[in-house]
Amino acid sequence: MNSLFKTTGVSFLAGLAGAAVWTTINFSEAAHQDDFFPKNQTEVTFASQYRPSESVRSTAEAPISFVEASENSTESVVFIKNFSGTDPRRYSMFDYFFGGGGAPSQQVSTGSGVIISRDGYIVTNNHVIDRAETIEVVHKKRTYKAKLVGTDKNTDIAVLKIEETGLPAIKRGSSRDLKIGEWVLAVGNPFNLTSTVTAGIVSAKERQINILGGDFPLESFIQTDAPINPGNSGGALVNVNGELVGINTAILSRTGSYTGYGFAVPVDIAMKVSNDLIQYGEVQKAIPGIEAVEITPELAEEMNIQTLDGVIVTHVIKDGAAERAGLKRNDVITKLGSQAITGKGSFEEAISYYYPGDQLSVSYLRNGSAKTADLQLQNLEGGNGVIKREFYSSGILGARLEAVNTIEKDKFGVNYGIKITGLTRGYLRELGLREGFIITQVNGDPAKDPNKVGAYLEKFSGRLLLEGVASNGQPFMQSYNVR
Repeated sequence: MNSLFKTTGVSFLAGLAGAAVWTTINFSEAAHQDDFFPKNQTEVTFASQYRPSESVRSTAEAPISFVEASENSTESVVFIKNFSGTDPRRYSMFDYFFGGGGAPSQQVSTGSGVIISRDGYIVTNNHVIDRAETIEVVHKKRTYKAKLVGTDKNTDIAVLKIEETGLPAIKRGSSRDLKIGEWVLAVGNPFNLTSTVTAGIVSAKERQINILGGDFPLESFIQTDAPINPGNSGGALVNVNGELVGINTAILSRTGSYTGYGFAVPVDIAMKVSNDLIQYGEVQKAIPGIEAVEITPELAEEMNIQTLDGVIVTHVIKDGAAERAGLKRNDVITKLGSQAITGKGSFEEAISYYYPGDQLSVSYLRNGSAKTADLQLQNLEGGNGVIKREFYSSGILGARLEAVNTIEKDKFGVNYGIKITGLTRGYLRELGLREGFIITQVNGDPAKDPNKVGAYLEKFSGRLLLEGVASNGQPFMQSYNVR
């Protein structure tokens, strides 16, 4: 009888303990669920309800550590300071033209950058150095003055140069070989916190989130859940070997802080753009001569298209590469070269690796029938060669002046003009001109050469008459008294 009581008692206590543990586990899971799914919202099936086999568990385990990847990449990431506005130690050129104003002020913004060569070339985001009058780079507690080599708003990439040798250039990986589910590290210097490293996985590729400017925005982002916070922009996204696979660019957030979605420019795109800026001072963009859109289920049903992969041609540029190759509106492009096209992101990324003059095979559907064509890609001027566009940069004017290209001439209906880019505090901004404005006439004379127009405006005093087109296409004519 005593033995029976003992057995019953032990079993009862074990049952209570088991119930307590089960209650604790359920409570813990419920608390975790509430963090991500608001109450009364439809929930999904949780991973805890699935019990993988031992073989699946072993392949899903994280690497033992990210020490090697961190050691191979952190020394190649720098802190960047962007100084804009007026240096408090001196007056602006605006004071000489229009008289003194209020007290001078200066703004400082910061970001990160990645060393890509031992002799001082650094890649970062265009938005990190946007409107900068002075740029400083901090590496291993040393501060360098940086020269802006070039920028590309279409990809949000910029290249800087500092005068130093023997720098730890980062080892380059491949974004095209990167797989969804791979581990990656986000490396940056937010707020000059040296070598901040966070880990996550590649959540998706070829993402388009419609944040980039420029005339030909190229969005094919790597999406990651590696925490990226303000100040990480321009930093490195690296694989488990510490090889560069992307340039951290954006986060999707309602608060301004990381909420689970980060985006990076693929390294294969970033390096193509950077090499072009270093070698030519201009991105050598290859133009197929079409405009295209993503295939949605609604469009597929409306146009009787039997696939959701590819892009639909919505416009064929007159005398462009696509028209010469025989492509037409409503054709569905399914492959460029050997790369299958799954959507707008993969289409733009595939084109970005080519140069003007390259031959490219295109597979497409027309009324359900498979066809192929050969394109000879063109440059922004409608030709097949390398473009070396001339710029006139002026601190007095607070802008960079450049001649309009063929596509801009067609878009704005002008035969020539000088476009205002890189606008900062200076003469042109005080006149009321804005980024993207195209000057076609200066005091009645055609504006064709950026060097002549820039030098003329810097020295001119008296009554100034400017004519042109605003970035929204509206014509503009305004006179000023300049002294």
